Amino acid sequence: MYEQGEGVAKDEMQAAKWYRLAAEQGLAAAQNALGWMNGEGKGVPRDFITAYVWLNLAATQGDETAKRNRDIVGKQMTAEQIAEAQRRSRQ
Repeated sequence: MYEQGEGVAKDEMQAAKWYRLAAEQGLAAAQNALGWMNGEGKGVPRDFITAYVWLNLAATQGDETAKRNRDIVGKQMTAEQIAEAQRRSRQ
């Protein structure tokens, strides 16, 4: 709701906060949304490694959109950054 301004004032920082809470509970859709927000720097500082982590977690649950988003983010990263993101995903 905060991301789109549906019924509340649009607030990307609040959207990221709520997506994080849901993502930490394992909700793939929230992991995908939070990953994309991290990759775009919306509501949070732009961070490709963190973006890749969240997108990878959602992708491993079968979220096809997250798989595509992870690949988009991955194209903007070095091999070392991807390796670090994969290591963090396993943790």
